[in-house]
Amino acid sequence: MDSSLRLKFFFVQALTLVRVPFIFLFLAVSVFCGHPLSDAWFLVAFGAMILSAVTDLFDGYFARKFRVASRLGGYADPMMDKVFYLTTFPTLVYLADRIGQHGHARVLLVLAILFLLRDQWVTFLRSLGALHDMSAKANWSGKARTVISFPTICLIYYYLQAPSHWGLQVPASAVYAAEALSMLINFVSIAVYSLRFWPALRAELRLPGGDKE
Repeated sequence: MDSSLRLKFFFVQALTLVRVPFIFLFLAVSVFCGHPLSDAWFLVAFGAMILSAVTDLFDGYFARKFRVASRLGGYADPMMDKVFYLTTFPTLVYLADRIGQHGHARVLLVLAILFLLRDQWVTFLRSLGALHDMSAKANWSGKARTVISFPTICLIYYYLQAPSHWGLQVPASAVYAAEALSMLINFVSIAVYSLRFWPALRAELRLPGGDKE
């Protein structure tokens, strides 16, 4: 690999990994920098969240553009998505409960559990698929989930934490609609991946010795 290509490769890997410090910065500011947040701290946290989400869109783009797609990137990218969800959702539940939106906090908790269960189920199916030489490449439902979920999480955070004196406020109905859409795309993704890996799952469900009759 020549030096130019090597630099492009490490640039793409850095774009993937930088999502972690950004999202941890969001967590630290949201939890430890006061309530309500000052305008400056809110902008820091919100900006860090957006940057963490946006880098997910660009690492894949540059990997294809520079032709430096790798197995490392293929495994690291979904891992970074999990870090994003594992950090943001508990934080959103905590923030909603802290400002007195107890019912909304319960909805966010259900949404968080649904996200994590979906991810574990898809990981399980991909592991089974690998035993049968099935491709673990992400499909349209996974990509649609990412496109819907990242803006939804940013919207929820803005709704919960944006300074009250700001003129731009998000209607609660828009937030609830986005959360409902996120729930729907998770169920769709579960169904799509289950159908895709059904042959592998069906093969593993056969009883030992069942083919010897």
